[in-house]
Amino acid sequence: MDTLESEYEALLQFLYLAPVGIVQTALDGSIAMINPLSAQLLMPLSRDGTLDNLFDALEQVAPELRNLVSQFPQAHGTVCDSLRVQLSAGIPGKKDARMLSLTVLKLDDSRLMAVISDITQAVKRERQLKQSEAWFSAVLTGITDYALMSLDPSGRIESWNQSIARVTGYSERSVIGRPISLFHPPGAITSDRIADRLVEADANGWSLDNGWCMRADGSRFWANTMIAPLSRDDDLPEEERGYALIIRDITDKREAGDSLLRASACDYLTGIANRRTFFEAAELELERWRRFPRPLSVVVIDADFFKQINDSWGHPAGDEVLRNLAQTLSATVREIDVVARLGGEEFAALLPSTDLEGALKLAERFRTAVEGQQVMVGGQEIRYTVSVGVASMDSQVSGMDQLLKLADSALYAAKKAGRNRVWHKRADHVLAGLEDGAV
Repeated sequence: MDTLESEYEALLQFLYLAPVGIVQTALDGSIAMINPLSAQLLMPLSRDGTLDNLFDALEQVAPELRNLVSQFPQAHGTVCDSLRVQLSAGIPGKKDARMLSLTVLKLDDSRLMAVISDITQAVKRERQLKQSEAWFSAVLTGITDYALMSLDPSGRIESWNQSIARVTGYSERSVIGRPISLFHPPGAITSDRIADRLVEADANGWSLDNGWCMRADGSRFWANTMIAPLSRDDDLPEEERGYALIIRDITDKREAGDSLLRASACDYLTGIANRRTFFEAAELELERWRRFPRPLSVVVIDADFFKQINDSWGHPAGDEVLRNLAQTLSATVREIDVVARLGGEEFAALLPSTDLEGALKLAERFRTAVEGQQVMVGGQEIRYTVSVGVASMDSQVSGMDQLLKLADSALYAAKKAGRNRVWHKRADHVLAGLEDGAV
């Protein structure tokens, strides 16, 4: 008996001092045991300063976890392995977003074990490694299936050759002197984004991106585009700088990576970006804004009285409403914008190169579109509305956390004012104690 007790105490000591967070819960997420590191990592998510239920703590950042556990069919095994969880747009005062890795094991018919670790720095290194891998892929594969051209310091096309015609169908007359947005669908790239890519190419040696491009006949193809400086001389005057642009048609390779991309970057229910992807994009846009301030807005959306929809029509109907909301929002924004489900019935849109006026117009178009349609579920017609909060980046906003707080505050004001409306908040008004209002 003494041996058993000493082994049990040794096990508890190990769990207490483990270099990763460990949480044991019931199948409903109720926490039975939690070590200090887990408490430290999860406490910022607690709304009331307590950690009683793992699912509740992670509801806003990993809403799919409860569903993954409930649908896990085996008596024991791995429910999820290294699920990435984005905590916020960034730790206050720091530049990088914080990322956790979550693995959940089903021990038996009544217990779960969760292992949590902070992988913020590992994710940053991984992103840098992927850039290097993409560079070698661009150079070593599909070497005959590319369009190569030179760009002037502003990103306009300076040269033309047969490779451009082969991949895009454009003639020399139609490309010389045009910006590279010529090869992108409307709304997929802005002048600010072109400038960002040139700066990133100067800083890193290249700028890589995957996305839709357009041929001269209007057809689309999935492309890898790489911009590289023709000279790495930092002392070269800006007007003498030049770049090379390589466009590769990788349509045939896209489908193979799509399922993996959707699993890691998309919300499991709606198919749009998940919380982690949204905050990664927000962090990148914030870095660009700090380098060259330009319009940047965020829209936060809540489905009105969503609990009543679930209670009246059932959760499958609620899921259809959320999918409809996501589809309507995606149809309202530009391709360059990022739409995401942040958790539950809360959605957001990140709008680069969009000022407050433009964001308010988009938000009102979306609100009107939702109000004027219905969702059909089992032959029943369900109508719903949304409340929307809008905020824009300016010199009074310290970072993405504060920008989102402004948008959340505007969303709360829209609900308080009666729902089914768009409200905005400005940082300078908040600091001055002034009220903002509805559209």
